[in-house]
Amino acid sequence: MSEEVGQVIEEEGGDKLDPELEARRRLALAQIRQWGDPALRLRAHEVETLDDDLKRLVERMKVLMHDARGVGLAATQVGVLQRLFVFQAGEDEEVRALVNPRIVESGGDTEVDDEGCLSLQGVRVPVERPTKVTIEAQDENGDEVRLELEGLGARVVQHELDHLDGVLILDRTDEESRKQALGVLRPQPLLGATG
Repeated sequence: MSEEVGQVIEEEGGDKLDPELEARRRLALAQIRQWGDPALRLRAHEVETLDDDLKRLVERMKVLMHDARGVGLAATQVGVLQRLFVFQAGEDEEVRALVNPRIVESGGDTEVDDEGCLSLQGVRVPVERPTKVTIEAQDENGDEVRLELEGLGARVVQHELDHLDGVLILDRTDEESRKQALGVLRPQPLLGATG
């Protein structure tokens, strides 16, 4: 998930990203599966072995998420069908990895807010989600984790957990927003073009 991933990326204050950061962003996005890739619609499998390979995957995902300027990234988005995601609940928060995550409680009110996704470039759609969740998982070292999250953190983990079940924000939005998003994602035919 991304707070803002549009065609023109701007930092606070309206300054465009410097060329090096923009190049790193584009390189990271090139390694993230994009809409239409079948891996995005598959349900991920439970992680059975927490080993050095998993730790390397977590580190790679953290770097990709950071470079792509996202706030979350699921393993399915990098073509790995394992129940794992990384996320950052807030700008000053550490990036965390959750292995075999599951929401054990959700509550509070529900709230509609626009969501973007690193796998759906240029699209933001309204999605309704609970404002509070409690999630249990393991970290990449096998330690048990229980997080009670609100606001952005709650939204991000729900978004990433959806990815692990093959669910996209297009499935959670209203029909009109879905149609508009698909218009952005699907290439438009050129009128009068001949092949």
